[in-house]
Amino acid sequence: MQSSNLIDANIEKMVKIFPNCVCEGKVDFDILRQELSSVLVEGGDERYRLDWVGKRQAILTANSPIAKTLRPCREESVNFDTTENLYIEGDNLDVLKLLHETYLSRIKMIYIDPPYNTGNDFVYNDDFAGTASEYIKKSRQVDTQGNRMTVNKETSGRYHSDWLSMMYMRLKLARDFLTEDGVIFISIDDNEQANLIKICDEIFGEANFISKFTHAAGRKNDSKFVSVSHEYIICYVKNFAFLKESKTEWRERKQGLDEIYKEFERLSKKHSNDYLKISSELKDWFKSLPKTHAAKDHAHYNCVDKRGIYFPADISWPGGGGPKYDILHPITHKPVKVPSRGWMFSRPERMQEIVDDDRVHFGVDENAVPCIKTYLKDREYSAPYSVFYQDGRASTKRLREIFGADVFENPKDEEIIAKFIEFSLTGNDSIIMDFFSGSATTAHAVMAMNAKDAGNRKFMLVQMSEDTPKDSNARKAGYNKITEIGKERIRRVGKRLIDDNQMIPPNLDIGFRVLKLSDTNMREVYYNPEQYNQSMILDLDITIKADRTPEDVLFQVMLDKGISLSSKIEKRTTANGEQTYYIVGNTGVGQIDLICCLDQKMNARTVEEITKLYAECVVFLDSGITSDAMRTNIQQLFATYSPKTKVEVL
Repeated sequence: MQSSNLIDANIEKMVKIFPNCVCEGKVDFDILRQELSSVLVEGGDERYRLDWVGKRQAILTANSPIAKTLRPCREESVNFDTTENLYIEGDNLDVLKLLHETYLSRIKMIYIDPPYNTGNDFVYNDDFAGTASEYIKKSRQVDTQGNRMTVNKETSGRYHSDWLSMMYMRLKLARDFLTEDGVIFISIDDNEQANLIKICDEIFGEANFISKFTHAAGRKNDSKFVSVSHEYIICYVKNFAFLKESKTEWRERKQGLDEIYKEFERLSKKHSNDYLKISSELKDWFKSLPKTHAAKDHAHYNCVDKRGIYFPADISWPGGGGPKYDILHPITHKPVKVPSRGWMFSRPERMQEIVDDDRVHFGVDENAVPCIKTYLKDREYSAPYSVFYQDGRASTKRLREIFGADVFENPKDEEIIAKFIEFSLTGNDSIIMDFFSGSATTAHAVMAMNAKDAGNRKFMLVQMSEDTPKDSNARKAGYNKITEIGKERIRRVGKRLIDDNQMIPPNLDIGFRVLKLSDTNMREVYYNPEQYNQSMILDLDITIKADRTPEDVLFQVMLDKGISLSSKIEKRTTANGEQTYYIVGNTGVGQIDLICCLDQKMNARTVEEITKLYAECVVFLDSGITSDAMRTNIQQLFATYSPKTKVEVL
């Protein structure tokens, strides 16, 4: 008997907090030091891991705070006051930092389609990115006199490093957003898929790798050597052990089933209860389908009886050595041929019950081995395949139909994302995030799924306000920014879902709240105390920038307090009509998350009215409290009416 191994226990705890600091069961103290340091930590000994120039700087940058905020934009939003969906414009690294505390462990699924590393510069030009000469110097490819020590292209290594650092920082932050049963899907091509898996192993932990899905998109004819017709979707979960303990299973509905059922209904109307004719023509229909048709995979389900479509499956004992006894053919009344491995049922009485219930498929006479009927309706769901086919041109065609023009090159397929949502999420009220939003495919998928099953899933998209190419179809159609395409797609898809569906769920959320990354709302101090004159000192009590609205400040407070940015917001006017304040969250008594009053001159009647709403937190402007007497009065009113409320000033 030994006492517990505290080292192993501590390493297990470390894996949960900093999975990137543990490799092959050992703590990488250099990386751990960097995680706990606000300055750049110098390197240590070589070990098994993926390294590149700028990796430590990427960790430092990911951990560094920023002085920015998100400002609401009502005029570009849809159903701003009621929607729970978010569309955020700005660099996703800064946005992820701002959202970090508010959405910590709250996102059920993340899907991203980051820029592929094709050897060209990409738009996410973060602070760590340097010139080719800087890269050569940092990676010790020059000696002390500046002479090149290795033969290498000017840019090849740098581009790998820049791309890896760009992805590392964002994925490192993204992991914290996932719930314990959360999942992330990342689209990638051949260029960086191996490196992407390595950095994901660090960030999410090797044990949490699920699969590398391969999406076959159709043959391309523009290659001199190999027609590369696929891409990958890398999949990791936050905590595989948690999923295993909770006995979570991923199941997706097989594709092509609706077409099969539709053909079955047509043949049933044509032939009534003549099951032999229906079966015969159903087999012919399967044969007529093209090889790529989704229903072709289920062509073995080609027999029909009163219960529906079925497949004559093996009725023998698994592994062999099963029981052997006589079963009579229902027409010839002679013993049928017994399977070489024996019957799948140990008792003849049980086997006869199955026969009497018409669940055994017999041949024309006793010379054929019977089969057990396996019905398609009972086998509609299965574990998702890691390799699947989906025509890569279909998503482009559907987006063209929405816009009437080709406004976005190579959009992701909303049907594939919807499939990921279907099989990986256990509930239909989850938050799905995409911080490389592009044409807003993820929003399309979420709304379509909600329309299909009356779900209440929410999307949170982040997209940099990137220019569309000057001579592109998008620019010709009037879209100067990629964000304009994304927002317009959501508007059009929402309208189409309403117009095309008579049975649309009454609570379908087709809106979105637009927020834009900006510098902080708080005024900055540019002078030392001795540089201020009297007029400047008198102006110091105004802490908010002149161009900011109360709603701008409200959203910064919501960020600071960790309150969901999709929370319901109600603007109220006081009973005397003199002042206004915002109520955030549930509006029931005692269920209000935040009250924010940003008027410059508070009065006692307003404060008393607010105290009786019993909010979790109340925020006033410091400049609105005009005297010490007013400050004391506020303290007394809250102590009397709402002692549990946290009161703060800006």
